[in-house]
Amino acid sequence: MSQYACLDDLQVWLDDYLNFERNPKKNIFWLDTMQYLCSLFDEPQKSAPAFHIAGSKGKGSVSAMIASILDAAGYKSGLYTSPHILDFVERIGSAHGPFAEDVYKKAADELRKKISGLSADSLPGGRAITWFELVTLYAFLCFREAKSDYMVLETGLGGRLDATNVVLPKVTCITPIELEHREFLGNTIEEIAGEKAGIIKEGVPLVVSRQKAEARSVFETVAKKKNAEICFIDEVTQIQSCFSFENDSKKSAIMKTVISSTLFRRPIHADLRLLGAFQAENAALAAVAVKTAIPDLDETFIEKGLEKALLPGRFEVISLKKTQKCEKNESQKRPFVILDGAHTVNSVTFTLETFRSLFGESDAHLLFACAADKDMKDIAPLFSKGFSRITLTKPGAVKESNLTALTEAFDEAGLKYICREDFVAAIHEALDNAEKAGIPLLVTGSFYLLAEVKKILQEYQA
Repeated sequence: MSQYACLDDLQVWLDDYLNFERNPKKNIFWLDTMQYLCSLFDEPQKSAPAFHIAGSKGKGSVSAMIASILDAAGYKSGLYTSPHILDFVERIGSAHGPFAEDVYKKAADELRKKISGLSADSLPGGRAITWFELVTLYAFLCFREAKSDYMVLETGLGGRLDATNVVLPKVTCITPIELEHREFLGNTIEEIAGEKAGIIKEGVPLVVSRQKAEARSVFETVAKKKNAEICFIDEVTQIQSCFSFENDSKKSAIMKTVISSTLFRRPIHADLRLLGAFQAENAALAAVAVKTAIPDLDETFIEKGLEKALLPGRFEVISLKKTQKCEKNESQKRPFVILDGAHTVNSVTFTLETFRSLFGESDAHLLFACAADKDMKDIAPLFSKGFSRITLTKPGAVKESNLTALTEAFDEAGLKYICREDFVAAIHEALDNAEKAGIPLLVTGSFYLLAEVKKILQEYQA
């Protein structure tokens, strides 16, 4: 359920269209349908200058940071990210929350009126419209209705044929590339980077995170062909960061970060709420991207924006209420649940590095689930240290999973675990045990799992 009734109605209507997020299929990506749809609505993707962000990991965080910086500077930003965790409104809004309900209602009415009147044979190639194309079009309509000064757009999958790739952005950004969605994007880093490089536009500046050599070469080649000035973050910035609990309250974790560069008039100092060494790099990417688009922007706005940036399910630290006496001494800090949607080898590795930096090498619990197409054999061994209790389950009722393959991967890694097919029971059990033991619980592997955990967490939160 959404906080806005009009969005509940919209989602019911959208459910009649092919949803790749729920049911992945090949050969459903093209741009001519999206271009045609935009033309029917008087090109809403051109209603404001855009920042366009692609990559394998971190693109949502970078998008949130860019939008937050723009808001801090007094601009009205429209932010489009995916997936949502609890509420559809998480996908489309401003940097710090949803638009007014009237924005969503007017855009939804406009969308449904024109799309419902379309015949299949009027569409390019006679192909059916997809769910993500309509949601992306809806985002453009919302941003136009809200009179956004800037649009910040995270690609859904890949880049070249992604529905968001109908914009001519002011700046494009590419976050780190790794092997992911190989069935759809390619089997090598070069092939996947080639798909992501599809967002690079003629003469549009490109800002790129630190990359593997194979990906870097692809981006350099495409940027040269497109006469796009390219900037690699690791070449133009120096980054320092460390973790702490804000005001030593044991309730809120922050990451003190300093970003230095000749592109800035002075070093950027920010206490990030998005945690992890990779988030410091994401912050640098966001800062350079906005500075590229708005060279005169004061560094104070960058700092304020970075400090306010949040995105659900990206190393989100939640403090549990102690309703039971801990098995350990009462002086220890309150137990935490850490929610992170990491689902690739590299992203899980970074999540674990952040987890251990914040909580040390002491004992912890793990709740893990993932979609059937994830690299379980390589992910499972990453949890070989530091977890006294591991619970495996399904990522929910929507996403296809393979518990047999998952348990085989953990068996092969030599790990002891408890497997619960009933994900609701597994969540309750994991939360109860972590609270009773008074130690952190890491929940990771799938945003769908995070959504189910968040529904239940309300019973446990302080």
